[in-house]
Amino acid sequence: MVWRRKSGGSGGASPCRENGEDEVPRGHVPMVAGGGGDGDGGERVMVPVRLLGDPSIAELLDMAAQQYGFGQPGVLRVPCDAGHFRRVVECALRGGAAGGQTA
Repeated sequence: MVWRRKSGGSGGASPCRENGEDEVPRGHVPMVAGGGGDGDGGERVMVPVRLLGDPSIAELLDMAAQQYGFGQPGVLRVPCDAGHFRRVVECALRGGAAGGQTA
């Protein structure tokens, strides 16, 4: 998983070039968590495809579909703060659902 602040600053190590945020590592899906609903701000996250079937991730994807629809242009926006999304993804990477609810 790769974290990168969408609104400038460096969010840590990333295989993306500084000026090439369009590059996505093979086997990952780009998502944006946090920030405003108008597409500004938030953290860009590269989530491994294998995590999309995790129940907690699937619940967040359902929430995204309800709030933004299935036709989101560009990077998939997840309707929760970046800290919460980071915890959900890290839990899924460890292979367990910690804490139950994602909302």
